[in-house]
Amino acid sequence: MKILLTGGTGYIGSHTAVELIKSGYEIEILDNLSNSKITVLDDIERITGVKPKFYQVDLMDAEATEAVITNGSYDLVIHFAGLKAVGESVEKPLKYYKNNIGGTINLLESMQRNNVKKIIFSSSATVYGDQDGVKLTEEMQTGIGITNPYGQTKFMIEQILRDVTVADSTFEVTVLRYFNPVGAHQSGLIGEDPNDIPNNLMPIIMKVAMGEMKELSIYGDDYDTPDGTGMRDFIHVVDLAKGHVAAISKMGSGVSVYNLGTGEATSVMGMVKAFEKASGEKLPYKIAARRAGDLAKIYADPAKAERELGWKAGLTVDDAMRDTIKYLENYKKANG
Repeated sequence: MKILLTGGTGYIGSHTAVELIKSGYEIEILDNLSNSKITVLDDIERITGVKPKFYQVDLMDAEATEAVITNGSYDLVIHFAGLKAVGESVEKPLKYYKNNIGGTINLLESMQRNNVKKIIFSSSATVYGDQDGVKLTEEMQTGIGITNPYGQTKFMIEQILRDVTVADSTFEVTVLRYFNPVGAHQSGLIGEDPNDIPNNLMPIIMKVAMGEMKELSIYGDDYDTPDGTGMRDFIHVVDLAKGHVAAISKMGSGVSVYNLGTGEATSVMGMVKAFEKASGEKLPYKIAARRAGDLAKIYADPAKAERELGWKAGLTVDDAMRDTIKYLENYKKANG
């Protein structure tokens, strides 16, 4: 099977590339490198012995996208590509709607023209909106109370994919709703290294640990949680990558949806303490006011993925911290 990964040099895409190659799949990568680095291809090769064929293409360029799809003879597309900074999406909503939805439409149109009828879509727990404190299942209503344009684009793309399968019953779609990916490959060669200002917890922790940021801001310590800080379902990125491999063999007509999470929630303060334990160093932080739209506790019910895909997260937050620190050590060596 030959697979195209859009956004395949990014954080989740690169780890998935490694797991796909290890599982014997032939892969190629399309990425515009807006939030990743070309050197990731060398790191994938160092881990797997295989350097994927690469196209520096933006999905907003319909003609260039068409050329890749037409010449690729792909059996499946895994669609990671998209802008993902929540804060920026609030400040620049049109940029996010234009890029994430427009790029996806260009991709789907090209797939249709070239008879590529299988796609796995990189979605997010943000589609569940403001449902707080309950285990989130795939059957729950989505699209209500989404607090940012980034999350809205994920929800809208899910709807677009459903409409495509209604119009063409031979189209096969799997939607994977990610919770909070953390960690790095156990080799320490690939990890989260965003080009833009980090928005998620772990890249901020990493930048504080490297002295690139003064301190971590913890937004709110008065939530109804054991330590007062918000709780999230943090999943090791390698487990997340393996979820994509598991999904491939179970694809079928229509749309299938799976949560990829651990089913457990860890607090922000718990993540700070886990990093301090793994690194042996104190992490500077301050308590800041709550952010509008933040919820107390968000975590997955991953039972469907285990039942239907045979997939279950096996790595822990401590594993993620260990691998993150190894990645940071390699990063420091490579960048002086």
